[in-house]
Amino acid sequence: MTGRLRAGSQVRVSVPATSANLGPGYDCLGLALEIRDAVRATVLSPDRASQVDVTGEGKGTVPGDATHLVLRVLTDVLARRGFPDTRLRLECDNHIPHARGLGSSASAVVAAIAAADALAAGAGAPALAPDEKLSLAVGVEGHPDNAAPALLGGAAISWTSAGRAHAARIDVDAGLDCTIIVPPTGLSTSVARGVLPATVPHADAAHNAARAALLVHALGNEPALLFDATEDAIHQEYRRGVLPESLDMIDRLRAAGLAAVLSGAGPAVLVLGGRPADVRPVIDSLAQGPRPGPAPAVRHVGVANRGAVIE
Repeated sequence: MTGRLRAGSQVRVSVPATSANLGPGYDCLGLALEIRDAVRATVLSPDRASQVDVTGEGKGTVPGDATHLVLRVLTDVLARRGFPDTRLRLECDNHIPHARGLGSSASAVVAAIAAADALAAGAGAPALAPDEKLSLAVGVEGHPDNAAPALLGGAAISWTSAGRAHAARIDVDAGLDCTIIVPPTGLSTSVARGVLPATVPHADAAHNAARAALLVHALGNEPALLFDATEDAIHQEYRRGVLPESLDMIDRLRAAGLAAVLSGAGPAVLVLGGRPADVRPVIDSLAQGPRPGPAPAVRHVGVANRGAVIE
């Protein structure tokens, strides 16, 4: 179908932050966290120019024109659904830190796809299936590990088969607590991925396969196993050269018995099963070291059981 959306049509979508990898689950495991960005999209008349208003994270730094990620993806998906050249006003209320390994770009992409799907469905187009939304997100993101939990909520296992992305949701133990430690400065994902080797030793791959399988069980059924289940051998140590403070923090947290991992490509650190009161003594000890620098933010967050939500 081809047509125009009615001017004034509106949708609001909220999407959670995500943490990918979770230690051993490189590029396939992710967890939705209860920090949410929200986007309100309003259809404008064809004679008006699209615009983007941003509050919170990224205000004054992300573009406010057609190059804005949410606007770019939203208009592209609408064009694919038969509504080309749609003019929109976006109101983005951002709470997910940027360039910290908390899935801000994946959440933006998922928000755009969910909003486009809702607007198109409101005009009579068939709704997209979850795997279709995921594949669209992967087309922008390149991999599904953040997009899957952003769409589905909870924890998610993602994979590709015959060039198509798929995901399965894991219900997370209701008692699981998470703490994120967010450094004051970020690091691009491309830099963090660029230091990884093309191949890893067979023994390290076997180690991670066992730990990733254990992690799936621990997240849903036995959180007491999270410390052992989050041991990684194939990506975190390779990133020490570009993330020395984050890896030092992980070393100290794990020495204290806490299941600490790099959140995605970093530099944020995620502690599964730990509260700020457990984490704070380690952070305080780091502040007394030779490179104190600005203090990272320590925040207790719940697991987001809902992924993208349309209102």
